[in-house]
Parts: sequence; C-alpha cells; structure tokens
Amino acid sequence: MTEKRIASGIKGLDEIVRGGLPVGNVYLVQGPPGAGKTTIALQFLREGAARGERALYVTLSQTTHDLEEIAKSHGWSLDGIDVVELQAHSDVTQAGQSIFRTSDLRLDQTREQVEQAIEEYRPNRLVYDSLLEVRLLTADMTRYQRELIGLRAFVGERKITTMLLDTDVSNDSTDEGQSRGIVHGIFTLDKVLPTFGRAKRRVEVSKMRGVNVFDGWHDFDIRQGEGVVVFPRLTHEIATKSRFDGDLIRSGRDKIDAVFGGGMEAGTTTMVVGQAGTGKSTMASLYATAALERGEEVALFLFEERVETFFRRSEGLGMDLRGYYEEGTLRIYDFNPDQITAGEFAQIVQAEADSEKLRVVVIDSFTGYMSSLSHPEQALYDIQTLLKHLSRRNVLTFLIVAQHGLLGHNAEVMLDLSFLGDTVLLLRMREVERQVQRELVAVKKRHGPHDLSIQRLIIEAGNVDIAGLDPVG
Repeated sequence: MTEKRIASGIKGLDEIVRGGLPVGNVYLVQGPPGAGKTTIALQFLREGAARGERALYVTLSQTTHDLEEIAKSHGWSLDGIDVVELQAHSDVTQAGQSIFRTSDLRLDQTREQVEQAIEEYRPNRLVYDSLLEVRLLTADMTRYQRELIGLRAFVGERKITTMLLDTDVSNDSTDEGQSRGIVHGIFTLDKVLPTFGRAKRRVEVSKMRGVNVFDGWHDFDIRQGEGVVVFPRLTHEIATKSRFDGDLIRSGRDKIDAVFGGGMEAGTTTMVVGQAGTGKSTMASLYATAALERGEEVALFLFEERVETFFRRSEGLGMDLRGYYEEGTLRIYDFNPDQITAGEFAQIVQAEADSEKLRVVVIDSFTGYMSSLSHPEQALYDIQTLLKHLSRRNVLTFLIVAQHGLLGHNAEVMLDLSFLGDTVLLLRMREVERQVQRELVAVKKRHGPHDLSIQRLIIEAGNVDIAGLDPVG
C-alpha cells in the first residue's frame, strides 16, 4: 500500500522527497539564524490551511507579531493558522492563545500546555518553534531525548504531521546524533555569506525514513511574495528523457561549416575557447541566427554581456535578432553575478530544453557562470550533468570559455575543461605585418571529420566568415 503524502507548500522540496511528506511523521528543520526555517514552517502550514486542514503554530521563540510581520513581508496573512505563544515578557492571556513567562516555566508545564493546545485545536499540521528553548529547560540530554520521544508518540497517535524547528547543532555530538534518530526526517539548511554579494542558501534532506530522496545539497532562495523557492539539483536520474535525432546544424557560412565536416551534430557541446576579442560570442551567435532563420528556437544565457550590447554587436555584423526576441523564439536570460545559483540555473535551462523546437543553447560564458557560484568547485560536476541533459534533448550547446590575457597565449583553461566539449573551437589573435589577425582552428571533434588547418577568421561590418581553407602563415 502506497504511503499517503502531503504537499509541503514548497514544490521543489516535494520533488526532492519524491512527491511530498509522509503523513503523520515528525520532521526536524535545522539551520542557522536567517536560513529560512520560519518561512518554511509558515509555507507548510499555509499549504495545509489552503487545503482545508487545521494548522497550528506553537512558539517559544517568536511572538505572534513576529510571525505576522514575516508573513506580511511576503504578502501573506496568518488566516487559517492558529498560534499558541509561550513568551517570557507577558502574563496576558488572549483568546485562542496561551502566554507564559519563560522564566517560570518548567519542562512539564511546557509539555502540558503544548498537549492542551493540540487537544484544543486538533491540528492536521503542527509546527513547534523551537527545540533550542526545550534544551534550555532540560537538565540533561537524556531528559531532552525523552521529551522528543514523548512528543513524537503524542502527535503520532493523532496522525499529526509535525515540523520541529531548531538551530544548527553540531552532528559531532553523540547525544545530538541520537536525538536526531528520533525524528522521521531532517531538513538541514545552510546559509553562506560570500565576500561579495548576497547570501546563498541551500538545503539537504539529511534523513527521510522510508523515502529514497534526491540526496545532496540543493540550492534555494527566499523571495518576496514566494517565500522559500527550492531548486532541486539536476541529476542523471532526472536527465534521462531523449527527444529526436536531427540533421547537422549549420552556421549559414559554407566555409565555416566545412571546417567542422559540414556542421555541428545535434546533442553535442561545442566549447569555444579564446582570449577577449577573438570572436567567441560572435561564433555562437552565428549558429544561433542560422537556427532562428530556419524556424527553430534558441536560448541564450548571458553572464557578462548586457542584452542591448548583444543586440548591437550582432546587428553590426549583419545578424538582426531583435525580431526573434520579441516574438519569443529567441529567449535571453541576463544574470547579475550574485543573482543566480547553480541549482536555479540548471532548472531554468532544463525548462527551456523541454521546448520541442529548442535547437541551440548558448552559455556565455562558463567563466562568468563559475564566478557567480558560492561553491565554484561544484561547477564542473553541475555543468557536466546539465550538458548531458541537453545532449539527450538533442540540443546543440555552445559553451563560451574565456582565456586569461588579451594578446598573450594561455591554454590552461582549455586544457582543464576541454573534456566537456564534443567539439573544441580555439580562437586566437596574432600579429601579422603589424596588424592583429584573428585565427580559428577546430582542435577536437568527437563525432565526425574536421579540418585541423588554422584558418583566418574575418569579423567585419556585415560579415563573419573565414578567408579560405588554406593555413595562414
């Protein structure tokens, strides 16, 4: 018999746990201050209220006013959510709430008041905020664990799906590890504040009893009006849907296509490597323009160049793309350095790849993409999985990689990353008779013949082409 699941109120989180939270279980949400624990709890309860369920928030750490302000910041209200507040600063008792001095509470009194509230409101969903206060009220870890076991039994008998909020406590402690064994599931939140830019957040399902979750870290963000938005990491398991085979994808320039054996294969990755000014973005734009002229769709992801700059540069070379952008066959995403996470980027690209007419994706540049990540060391793993997904959707992907220096030659980046490309196109500049000359060579092509000759690349007003198939110099 399939275990009944309920929505958490966060779509991406439900995807990670493969369909929602098993009903009647106890879940621990742990993380540092500001990580998003309360927002997740409110979304969990609001989801239940929207489905006609009874939702109860029991708090020892925040006031009702605090919760209202958090909800208001997202344009929400606490309508449909009952709040029981255990607070140190007031003796006032209001209708529908229980208020106590924290300094006067003993652990058994706290437990009794929580149980009374549960019996009074009979919730389907419960949030208990937070376990830090419970630990402070207990004399030792053994009693704290007994309290958790008792609470789990109490809500379990009543089939109440429960979230316990807690600060991020070290898992090195044996006692803490044992207490985490009491709950059915653990959501661990992480918040990283980089040297520059805004905070980056991620979540890991550290434990989910009886559920084969997508483990590992997944990026998330807190957005006004939306709350917590989780971006499940793209995995090989997700990226399995294959689409169609197609003809070679051509640039519209016969001489350039001849260098690559007639064109680029669908479902492959072309890495365009070169210094600044060698024409990397221009080469990718050439294939994108040809695809759009054939009635296909293109997605362009900009990490460095502004959209208007892209349009003007393309128009100067005879590629008028504004009309395609306005009609929606060309979709352009312009990211600020601190705006995007690897998980969100993968989700956007995955959604684009689901379009049946999408033929070309341009990531300009991979260097800019890496600099936008709070964990750049994961960039290679993430981009490999993403490229495999695009390959299975038979999309031609252009990955722009900038080399260091302007006129100096530095192939270090290419050597480190060339395994990502099925085709590697190297662009360079050199001095010829007191003039700087652009050159092009296809140094690698896995899926077919290619010309290893060095070609002279011409980029001028209204024209992009190569001067001929004979080697230069």
